[in-house]
Amino acid sequence: MIRQGTISRRLYEHLAERGKRFHVAEARIGLGYVGVMLESKGMGLAALLRSELQGGCSVLNEAGSLAGIKVAVLLKHLVDGENPLERALGLASANAIISPEGPEVERDTIALMDLTSADRVAMVGYFGPLLKQIQKRGAALSIIERNAERSEVPDRKSRERILKECTVAIITATAILNNTIEDVLNSLGEPRHVTILGPSTPLCREIFEGTPVTHLGGSAVVDREKVFQIISEAGGTPAMRPYLRFVNILF
Repeated sequence: MIRQGTISRRLYEHLAERGKRFHVAEARIGLGYVGVMLESKGMGLAALLRSELQGGCSVLNEAGSLAGIKVAVLLKHLVDGENPLERALGLASANAIISPEGPEVERDTIALMDLTSADRVAMVGYFGPLLKQIQKRGAALSIIERNAERSEVPDRKSRERILKECTVAIITATAILNNTIEDVLNSLGEPRHVTILGPSTPLCREIFEGTPVTHLGGSAVVDREKVFQIISEAGGTPAMRPYLRFVNILF
């Protein structure tokens, strides 16, 4: 069994020393995403679970003091963040340190799964653009989603069955932010393919050792200024997509 918080803790410990060498050039907080840009030109993203934020006129006590600090300070929020915004800053900082190069030719994430009509796909988090691709391959698809506006929310027993019986699991990287990823991984049966997916995904295979994860699908920022503009203007993944390159790591 993987203990709750293990993935965040591993990521923090893996990057903490490197984080002491870099300083934050700018942090940008929008309604959908958080972005952290380093003085060394690295940049990372993390989704903001704003529905879980508490109200109030001030959400981040450190506002006005982030530029110029060592990124290790923000990285620590991965493990001690008290709200979704702090944890998003921690994950965006981790992704800024990792800051992968974008591939010259992107590989299709769904194609890498080799789906057939014999597969049962569990999608944890709603990835609308992938639905038609999965259905075209004849695979059975079940969606586990917390937001009833996006998809039907399965009851606990149905959720457990879906995860236990799936042959392929596609898990949103935001599960790292709300500390549900370990519960999802622990609930899986014996799937042949498990993907952590989305721009928030830390492209660091070491932190998933000893887990069922076999595939990381994240992103590299290729136009930092444009992505920061989109974050500031409350944009999300579709708006940022032309300025990102998707990166796939298979184990």
